[in-house]
Amino acid sequence: MIRRQIPNLITLGNLFCGVESLFASLALDDVRMAAIWICAGIFLDFFDGLAARLLKVPSELGKQLDSLADVVTSGVAPAFLMFRLVEVPLKEAYPLWVVILCMLPFLLMPLFAAYRLAKFNIDTRQSHSFLGLPVPANALVWVGLALSGIAATNLYLGVAMAVVALAVNILMVSEVPMFSLKFNFKEMGWRHNTVPYLFLIGCVALVVVSRQWYAISLIILWYIVLSLITQRRHAQ
Repeated sequence: MIRRQIPNLITLGNLFCGVESLFASLALDDVRMAAIWICAGIFLDFFDGLAARLLKVPSELGKQLDSLADVVTSGVAPAFLMFRLVEVPLKEAYPLWVVILCMLPFLLMPLFAAYRLAKFNIDTRQSHSFLGLPVPANALVWVGLALSGIAATNLYLGVAMAVVALAVNILMVSEVPMFSLKFNFKEMGWRHNTVPYLFLIGCVALVVVSRQWYAISLIILWYIVLSLITQRRHAQ
């Protein structure tokens, strides 16, 4: 019984991180700490499924619990994080309707995330790749901006962030094939792992060139672009 609950405890740790991120955004007004909590939750989100497989205790309860945790950590928490980075700076210089329009994609983010997770749970086609953008990838786009201190200090930045958020929301619920980073460990050559290798090379280049936290955001955008370019390779 204890072994069976280990993956669930890791998932609950993910949920705890999401709640702490919300607290940091709302009560402490600390966007960097909020972003760090989201990163910690995504880290745990990766290991709960791995733990379930290693311990040979996969369960339907764990699958549903994982989605509930992801809604908070990778859906609700990033939306409130961006509230601090978009709404707060813009409201001091622009009319309310402008601020609402810029914030609307972020306010809808938890809804798109919840729909994507529910859809993923009942979709049997996504065992080796994804259809639509994974919800944690959405969160990492905004985590990179927060850690870099990039806020909507003017209307142009606010609109740009809103457009990106809208595009990411749509990608989460789309049928666009997205590759998985699972390597073919039986065949580690370029031919059998071309897309993951290209992705890792691009990630290293982005980190080396930027040397800033917003490289995290650029890496997710690179993941989206590479998925679109190579979708025939990983479409199911």
